[in-house]
Amino acid sequence: MNTRTKSGFTLVEIMIVVVIIGLLAAMAIPAFQKVRQSSQDKAVLNNARQLSAAADQFYLENGVSSAASTSLVGATNYVKAVNTVASETYPTGYTQGVTITISGVAGSRTITYAP
Repeated sequence: MNTRTKSGFTLVEIMIVVVIIGLLAAMAIPAFQKVRQSSQDKAVLNNARQLSAAADQFYLENGVSSAASTSLVGATNYVKAVNTVASETYPTGYTQGVTITISGVAGSRTITYAP
């Protein structure tokens, strides 16, 4: 008597697993992108807060109401470096009481910070 048992997965079982993995990926990718965007926005906003605080310190120490970013950012200045997160562009000048606008966040978004 020759009894032979086959073990393994059928094509239908493999396809069911592939469909389940596809559905999980379809749900996870948009959630990941939303978290990534939120994280980038928070990092850019934090940079704006640091630049605003540096500008305020500069205004107090020098008795002026505007400052160039070169006066605020540098190895010996108030902020050592501003690391870009999503290829954003920071303003070149700051004026006391004026909203800071950072443009080009991830190529499309704009973030504002009112000191």
